[in-house]
Amino acid sequence: MTLDPAVLAGLREDARAQLPEVAALRHALHRVPEIGLDLPRTQALVLEALAPLDLEVSTGTGLSSVVAVLRGARPGPAVLLRGDMDALPVTEDTGEAFSSEHAGTMHACGHDLHVAGLVGAARLLAARRDQIAGSVVLMFQPGEEGDHGARIMIEEGVLDAAGERVVAAYGLHVVSSMIPSGLVTTRPGTMLAAADTVHVTVHGRGGHGSMPHLALDPVPVAAEIVLALQAMVTRQFDVFDPVVVTVGRIDAGTTDNVIPGSARIEATVRSFSEVAHGVVPERFTRVCEGVAAAHGLTVTVDYQRGYPVTVNTPAEVDRAAALTTAMLGEGAYLPAPQPLSGAEDFSYVLQEVPGTYLGLGATPADLDPRTAPYNHSAQARYDDGALAVGPAVLAALALDRLAEAAG
Repeated sequence: MTLDPAVLAGLREDARAQLPEVAALRHALHRVPEIGLDLPRTQALVLEALAPLDLEVSTGTGLSSVVAVLRGARPGPAVLLRGDMDALPVTEDTGEAFSSEHAGTMHACGHDLHVAGLVGAARLLAARRDQIAGSVVLMFQPGEEGDHGARIMIEEGVLDAAGERVVAAYGLHVVSSMIPSGLVTTRPGTMLAAADTVHVTVHGRGGHGSMPHLALDPVPVAAEIVLALQAMVTRQFDVFDPVVVTVGRIDAGTTDNVIPGSARIEATVRSFSEVAHGVVPERFTRVCEGVAAAHGLTVTVDYQRGYPVTVNTPAEVDRAAALTTAMLGEGAYLPAPQPLSGAEDFSYVLQEVPGTYLGLGATPADLDPRTAPYNHSAQARYDDGALAVGPAVLAALALDRLAEAAG
């Protein structure tokens, strides 16, 4: 840690002072959630909030992203801070005064706090421009919820937006349960899983339910594949480097006495290392094909790669832990004992540059973190008070990394 305690104290107090304004932005964003890569109203709110800060602002071409570069008073390297902007196809059931005005769409994952928090961090940094040797790239990203928005922004040049490749990148994600509001958590190495999607079609031959020997019934074969996949993950992968296969859908047939011609399986696959992520498609496919062949049937396996493993740089985790503790006190930082099995496309950024991804508690004070509705729930609520912490931590990470480079 390079920053002086007085600088950290100033960030903490200024973040608290600007909380009403940042929370108001969060509420405005929450009312108009948008899904996917095209978020025009969200983008407009971000551009309006950034306008007074004297930043170099650009927007995306393949998606409605916003990239803003904050130039320090002196030359130096660049770091990146990221906030994702998209919502989910969820009908809100929170009772919040600022609930979604878009039917069937909700900021159920807390990305409205991410956007408002990144704007808050930008304000803290802009007020300290004369202390900065280098630049800060602010990455406002659509399409995190399955649309690979981070990858598209990388292809459009976000990592080089300051004129040179950023030397580090930082992001955070709020959680509506599990930990109390305002506490920060992360871990070195794997923080989040890779997530893939698989569609399997078992090809059989239909017939009468009373004479299955004259048909090739895909239904018991599909059932056997589901069970064989569970044996695969426990017998072909290290228990300390696990793979999780969850079959969420099986679809076959139209009535009780007709053997269908095919059956369909849909599954999600989670893995926690690049090694496991690399080999699981071949093993998954081999099991499906082998079980089907044993019964004289065939399969088509459509294995779709999702987000890769989110891997934190140990030195940047140490930086986050030290800064959080120094700024917010003992107990404000909680080392994560194990990775989470969710997935995140900030992983694409961390494949390119060092950095860390943080979790930030945002459980409302009137709820028990152990039982509060979790992210993606229609009842998920988030504490605005977390916006007094997230911006300060992100700003501190940027300032500390640039101060370290300046020597």
